[in-house]
Amino acid sequence: MSDFNKQAGSLSEKAGISSPEITNVSAINQIKFKRRQQPTATELIAGILEGNRTSLSRAITLIESTNPEHAEKANEIINGCISHANKSLRIGITGVPGVGKSTFIEAFGTHLTQLEKKVAVLAVDPSSSISHGSILGDKTRMEELVKDENAFIRPSASGENLGGVARKTRESIILCEAAGFDTIIIETVGVGQSETAVHSMVDFFLLLKISGAGDELQGIKRGIMEMADAIVINKADGDNIKRANQAKVEFNRALHLFPPKKSNWQPKVTTCSSITKDGISDVWNSILDYFEMTKETGFFQEKRNEQNQFWMMETINEQLKQNFYNQPEIISLLEQNKKAVQNNEISPFAAAQLLLNQYKKSF
Repeated sequence: MSDFNKQAGSLSEKAGISSPEITNVSAINQIKFKRRQQPTATELIAGILEGNRTSLSRAITLIESTNPEHAEKANEIINGCISHANKSLRIGITGVPGVGKSTFIEAFGTHLTQLEKKVAVLAVDPSSSISHGSILGDKTRMEELVKDENAFIRPSASGENLGGVARKTRESIILCEAAGFDTIIIETVGVGQSETAVHSMVDFFLLLKISGAGDELQGIKRGIMEMADAIVINKADGDNIKRANQAKVEFNRALHLFPPKKSNWQPKVTTCSSITKDGISDVWNSILDYFEMTKETGFFQEKRNEQNQFWMMETINEQLKQNFYNQPEIISLLEQNKKAVQNNEISPFAAAQLLLNQYKKSF
């Protein structure tokens, strides 16, 4: 075998570090015990109100859990934090994959922390419909912001949720506000024109676009464009500046085709570069103008009140769904009817009605 083949490859196993001869077994056992020990809801609430990042992360993990045993503890935490919430500006940021959402949020978030803002980023990554896994790589992409002591980044998987957000993003906002973060940024998965969920939980909805990708034609379509409070043409740097400015003109024309917003706010189109940071301050100033105007007219609080009602109904729907699928009688009957439907022994509609009738009997 040649010397080249004898050399260790990048995937070959290397000799590890040998354990020290003297090991403190008591200390190891104590560390393992603390890791297994779960803090109470009261302890997590106290930690969140003190701004403890570990407590905040643990609490978000609890509320995101689908384990029914965690639901009661999660609700106790939310109830303990709700009176300390509602003191932030909530900004939703969306755009098609590849538009540079994470890079923009890092530049934008860093700008805000330099203004002494405390920024929480709730980033939602798409989940695979096959493996149900998610990369959750936002912390890697925001490598500078993640080290900022005035920033908190929490990636979550979208799961089966539509609308570009995770199942418990709304509750996570409450916990972040209670922890003292005054600016909450929600980065969606970027699913195109179905961002209704994130629009219903933020105060300001920002749509990122890029030039030269056919986006100018998308500007005249209804849907997500009607929800946007601002459109930002990203990647306006280098040879792309001219194209970005042209796209800005096209989007401005498109926005005038839409009826006036309920807030009477006229959405603005700006350009920026997340690399050179040009235009980032203009985006923030535009957002401040929006908040100043909507607070003066009362629309800001009116929208918040409507959102609270909306999420009350959504929570009821979610609880009914969970309760339905966790009923022992439903679990067994559901499997039977799945097979019957597959074998064409019963129609999907009749099977569904049978299950619903069984569920009604439990009350």
